[in-house]
Amino acid sequence: MNAKKTSDLKKHFDIKIAAKDFAAKIEEKLAKIAQEAKLPGFRAGHAPKELIKSKYENAVKGEALDELIQAMTEKTFKDNNIRPALRPKVEIKKFEDGKDIEYTIDVEALPEIKPADMSKLSISKLKAVAGDKEVEEAINRLAQSRRTTEVIDEKRPTKKGDIVVIDFVGSIDGKEFKGGNGKNYYLDLGSNTFIPGFEDQLIGHNIGDKVDVNVVFPENYHAKELAGQKALFKVDLKELRRVKNPDINDDFAKSFGSESLEKLKEMIVAELNKEYDRVSRMHAKRALLDVLSDTHDFEVPAGMVDLEFDAIWKQFEQAKKNNQLDEDEKTKSEDELKKEYHDIAERRVRLGLLLAEIANQNKITLTQEDISGAIIAEARRYPGQEKVVFEYYQKNPQALDAIKAPLFEEKVVDFLLGQIKSDEKTVSVKELYDYNPDAKENKKKK
Repeated sequence: MNAKKTSDLKKHFDIKIAAKDFAAKIEEKLAKIAQEAKLPGFRAGHAPKELIKSKYENAVKGEALDELIQAMTEKTFKDNNIRPALRPKVEIKKFEDGKDIEYTIDVEALPEIKPADMSKLSISKLKAVAGDKEVEEAINRLAQSRRTTEVIDEKRPTKKGDIVVIDFVGSIDGKEFKGGNGKNYYLDLGSNTFIPGFEDQLIGHNIGDKVDVNVVFPENYHAKELAGQKALFKVDLKELRRVKNPDINDDFAKSFGSESLEKLKEMIVAELNKEYDRVSRMHAKRALLDVLSDTHDFEVPAGMVDLEFDAIWKQFEQAKKNNQLDEDEKTKSEDELKKEYHDIAERRVRLGLLLAEIANQNKITLTQEDISGAIIAEARRYPGQEKVVFEYYQKNPQALDAIKAPLFEEKVVDFLLGQIKSDEKTVSVKELYDYNPDAKENKKKK
């Protein structure tokens, strides 16, 4: 066996399988067949050796070669302390009767990774707590969900803030289009829920009026066939209504299953703080990954980076096709974006390998309890269909793996957040949600 290194991780091996070893493997397989073969005129296991050989030798050659190559390849990796990053490329170079078999192995190895001492690293953690303002805002949101409307008997023109009940029929070049019709639709004037300009053209009219509303669909409209199109909506103003908000008292609280308004507020505080803790952890995870990325710089398998980049680029192309690109993506050239996304792919692969090595060294694994908990959480998203969800994951190993991967990552992250030093900083709720680690004032120069 000859070996050469094309890079720190890319390895190439020239392997020989001795002709006598190949012949012995074939004989071994033929001997096994001879014990069980039933040929006309002979009892099972008593057919002549030459007859067995002439009938089955060609059939077992491929199987024998595959087994020898697999065994030699595994031995080569073990002898050279190689952990393949991806499936190795095996190519047969010489295969002639009676002669040694020659083949090559090209493989990318996983790098040797030495995680830093986590106790010497540190991050900042943001902490926010629900106050009176946040509780009041939450109560108002709940009240809005319980609001009703009542008819306005006053004869007057419509104005911003009114709710109008309308029938409408939309058309483009005189032809009605799918989704352009509606009856008894409650429209809050000023809510901007309709196409830009639609609601404004209904202000200043009286109930009973028929209004022609001319609009242009936005260029980034979700329905591509309508994007940028001029449309006419014929609208009948049928009724004028106003919002009627509920009284916020104990009866209001009971409608949400709480004993009293005070108990409802306590429940809201607990839920808000739970949500703020989730956002805080999200920021802490990002900070952790950033510091891990900054303190670990090892070569990563190019093949793994290419696979990750391909997945990212496919997502980008799909977003572009659906007109869903971010504004900064629209201003960059394809070469700039490819470079940026290749760097992201490399970072993801490096962090993934690092987290896997940390998990290995610290014996972090997923328990059945972890997996069951994740499936239960997923099932709760589909009330009434929990059994279907459980059966789906039981019958679909790939779907189960899709749950395991992020679950495993979160478990390793939780472990590391418990090891790394953290400086907790109390901030307002707005600061917590507005925090952007990529902003200039927060971004460290590498």
